[in-house]
Amino acid sequence: MHPFRAFIHNYEYLPEQVWHSIEPHLTVHNYDAEYPILKEGQICRHLYFLESGILRYFINNEGLEICKFFTQAPYCFTSQYSFLNQVRASENITSITLSVIWSLPRDIAFEFLKEPSWAAFIRKLTNEVQYLTEELLLASQSKTAEDRYKLMLTEESELITKVPMKYIASFLGIAPQSLSRIRKNVSLSHLLT
Repeated sequence: MHPFRAFIHNYEYLPEQVWHSIEPHLTVHNYDAEYPILKEGQICRHLYFLESGILRYFINNEGLEICKFFTQAPYCFTSQYSFLNQVRASENITSITLSVIWSLPRDIAFEFLKEPSWAAFIRKLTNEVQYLTEELLLASQSKTAEDRYKLMLTEESELITKVPMKYIASFLGIAPQSLSRIRKNVSLSHLLT
């Protein structure tokens, strides 16, 4: 089964005829690490499916890159506001690792919203993304950087091993030196327990 269709089936069954109508519009790309999928100022014209790899969303603030979040495969992604409203993106999306990405043109994604199964998939995925975004915001406002790092260790350990520490520090809103201290404290506390 096509990896994108398998992913969709985690949310909603997609009938054969619907899938066979969508599939010809998909294009696959293999991106090297640190490849810019979408740059700030561009208009996002595709819905993407990340088959393999890890992505980083970040904004530029006076020359400083601030990491908003990461996306791990398999998952769908886009610059939501830019994609929906066809305005310039305020963020950058870059591959961190070698990545295999499928793209579906925006007009095709919207055209198939008339298909109940595709519409249900998009609705469920959008709700999940909204929930995850709210969880990230709540954690950033209510947890310390050390607590958020510990949470990453337990829930997203692959990120810790594959994402450069400077990006994780940026995501946590701290300097790389502070992250080094946190990592040392966490390692010590694990040794003592």
